[in-house]
Order: sequence, then C-alpha cells, then structure tokens
Amino acid sequence: MPRGDKSAYTNKQKRQAEHIEEGYESRGVSEKEAERRAWATVNATTHGGKKSGSGRGRAENHEPERKGGRIGGHSETSEARSRASRKGWATRRRHEGRE
Repeated sequence: MPRGDKSAYTNKQKRQAEHIEEGYESRGVSEKEAERRAWATVNATTHGGKKSGSGRGRAENHEPERKGGRIGGHSETSEARSRASRKGWATRRRHEGRE
C-alpha cells in the first residue's frame, strides 16, 4: 500500500476529512495544506485507518477537533482590546462623580 493510500479508511472517516478540509479552505488555507490538516485531524481523532468489524474499534478522541481555535491563547484582536479599554475608561470617567 503506497503512502497516501486511503483504502484502509472507512467511508465515515473519508466524509469527516472532506468536511474538515472544506472548513479549512473556506478560511483561506491552501487546498494541499487543508487536505493535510484534515487527514491529520482524522488520524488524531480515530487513530488512523480502520476496517469495520466487531471488536476492532478503539474509542475516538474528539479533543483534536475542538482545539482548533484555541491554540493561540486569545482570540480577541489587539484593536478590539484597545477599543474595550477606551470604552471602559470613558465609562469610569462618566460614573466618577456618582459615587
């Protein structure tokens, strides 16, 4: 079986990879990189290619599917933080004399 052969994967795994790949492409990732990331995610989730059959499975780990947007630490842009900071200061100044 040559590298990259997907015959050992179930139809469900192939569908998962296709769906994940579409998501990456919609966010501007190149087609080749999106495919690589999609299969990496499927492999991490389902522990690689599987053939169906009773007793041949292994529990799926869905954590790799969830961690996508959280890797960088924070999701807010610096502009959004600055805007929130200025708004907070303006609010505190307005309420300063009310106490």
